[in-house]
Amino acid sequence: MARLLIVSNRLPISVRIDRGALCLTRSSGGLAAAMRGPHERMCAVWIGWPGSVAGLTPEQRQDADEALAGIRAVPVHLGATEQHRFYDGFSNGVLWPLFHYLLDKVNLDAELDWEAYQRVNERFADAVAAQYRPGDAIWIHDYQLMLLPALLRRRLPGARIGFFLHVPFPSADVFRILPWREQIVRGLLGADLLGFHTAGYRRNFAASAAHVLGLDPDEAAIEHDGRRVGLGVHPISIDAAEIARLAAHPAVRDEAARIRAEAGGRKIVLGIDRLDYTKGIPRRLLAIERFLEREPELRDEVRFVQLAVPTREMAGAYADFRRVVHEMVGRINGQHGTTYATPIHYMHRSLPLEQVVALYVAADVMLVTPLRDGMNLVAKEYVAARIDDDGALILSEFAGAASELAEAISVNPYDIGSVAAAVERALTMPHGEQRTRMAALRRRVDAHDVHAWAQSFLDDLDRAAPGPAAAAQSAQAARRQVPESVVDRVRNAPQRVWILDYDGTLVPFAPVPDLAAPDEELLALLRTLSERDRVHVVSGRRRADIERWFGALPLHLHAEHGFWSRPKACDDWVPLEADAAAWKGEVRALLEDFTRRTPGSFIEEKTVTLAWHYRTVEPELAGEHVRELRARLAERVSADALELLGGAKVLEIRPRGVHKGRVVPLILDDVSSQAEVIAIGDDRTDEDIFAALPPSACTIHVGGNDKSCAVYRLPDARAVRSLLRSIHA
Repeated sequence: MARLLIVSNRLPISVRIDRGALCLTRSSGGLAAAMRGPHERMCAVWIGWPGSVAGLTPEQRQDADEALAGIRAVPVHLGATEQHRFYDGFSNGVLWPLFHYLLDKVNLDAELDWEAYQRVNERFADAVAAQYRPGDAIWIHDYQLMLLPALLRRRLPGARIGFFLHVPFPSADVFRILPWREQIVRGLLGADLLGFHTAGYRRNFAASAAHVLGLDPDEAAIEHDGRRVGLGVHPISIDAAEIARLAAHPAVRDEAARIRAEAGGRKIVLGIDRLDYTKGIPRRLLAIERFLEREPELRDEVRFVQLAVPTREMAGAYADFRRVVHEMVGRINGQHGTTYATPIHYMHRSLPLEQVVALYVAADVMLVTPLRDGMNLVAKEYVAARIDDDGALILSEFAGAASELAEAISVNPYDIGSVAAAVERALTMPHGEQRTRMAALRRRVDAHDVHAWAQSFLDDLDRAAPGPAAAAQSAQAARRQVPESVVDRVRNAPQRVWILDYDGTLVPFAPVPDLAAPDEELLALLRTLSERDRVHVVSGRRRADIERWFGALPLHLHAEHGFWSRPKACDDWVPLEADAAAWKGEVRALLEDFTRRTPGSFIEEKTVTLAWHYRTVEPELAGEHVRELRARLAERVSADALELLGGAKVLEIRPRGVHKGRVVPLILDDVSSQAEVIAIGDDRTDEDIFAALPPSACTIHVGGNDKSCAVYRLPDARAVRSLLRSIHA
């Protein structure tokens, strides 16, 4: 039976020894609560770190592993130093502040931490692969494991792999600060489906992929490595029914009454957060201070309750932050306390969920003002607990929850004055308005609870993942690197014929075409290769470029997608057919208009083709203008006479029937049947060559972003040169 494999940095259970006895303690965090239902209902296997087991004897550790297996939990054990560098060093010292836009806290000199991050992701990949059975779905969670999807894709090419990011994905300008940005994006794109809390986070990731890897994402997917990676919006939620049940429980109602009695008739404004610098607690305290300064007569009528849940207590930055918050609370209470009351009741500890819900029930106003938050489930829990449809929610516009909870009072947490004004507005809000707002919020939270969230993601994963036939094809594609047996066969062939593309095949792409001129190493390699073999360079480049670069070498040259050919040791270029460029005028005018509107783009004119290049254009603008240009060209270009061809950041218009495949019969005209024919190319134009060759030919696609009918693949131009050298050796 197909299963669900849940993968997260931490297991939802911690292992410890209490008075010599083994204890398994369930976690109460957001992810543990969110995934508890799928774990139980679907008999899922949960894979993650169980906490430090350094103090356990080998026998106790074996007992712990067996106990975890009994509740379908698989531990990934990490050493103390490894865990520290992976979790505190890279995950929380680099990614956490970067993804929350706190750039002054990002440690970019973290090579050793990055190495640990890679190693731990490899360890997780090994653990997941060991548990995997064909048909299982794999659901990976959060920023600690962003390399894992690609690592698993290499190990399990046909697996269904989903990834959900529980924190914000930052804008492309912020993300690109990261030195390891390319590895992170490639790691994530190993998944079949990437899930984000909001459309904004999804848009940021797509823009980052466009900038970092030069991809062309659409709104809901990215084509990468011959696969389609889905991009979904799945705002996480809570177990609303369980929170409502607790809110109605007599013991919780009694505790809420006790809290209100302790407040002495004052209205309660509540904040509940982990003591993390992203939660905006210092600025919230400044807003409370501003409120007390503006409304001195309310000092004895309002009680601010702040529960700060300890987090990452061993990290130095968090110890400093804790000290700052404690000092601010003391200063504000000292300045604004009265004979009768202290304005801020501050608690630095964890509380059981029942007591947290009692605080929700008791509070008149909930103050949720993170500087940046992926979602913020506290806001949704408060809403679910207001079973009488009263109370008011103040919510930061920079929390993911703000995209759903429109009836909350929205605030900019950086604007202290506006937060203070929002507190005054919430405290004086008419009861009828409270009920209208809260009833709408509760309906939305109830309808889109955590169970609906999990099912929605898994349903989308089923739709995004390829079926069995496509998965098998994907697995085959992932394995079709050129095998050594084929290299030996080509090396020992009595005759060899090479058909080589240029850009993206023999040299990497360059921002401007002239910067991709051949280097001395490549010229020497081609010269040496041509001493024994027939070497054809078949390029989309202009005839003048190919002549200038390769005219002195003993090569067969084909320019402008085969429209022009120059045999080896011949000075004359021969056209494929009579010039057919009468159509160019109208199309050129259109391309010139788009070039004026698109900084960084340019037109390349060849004998019978026009190409619009946009490699250096800002990706979002490029995507918009390419779509518009395609539509405009489709209106003007005759489908019978011309065709529109998309390449690597280029859009080309050419006469129909002028393509690289037309030169294949000329190349093979006098070639022995014993000859090995090897064709290597990287883009759509080279597919015409592959299709025109006989099945016995060795066809090789370069790169991983396109589907290809080539038999084998190589990753880049460097690998192509390495292959040529190894065969000639």
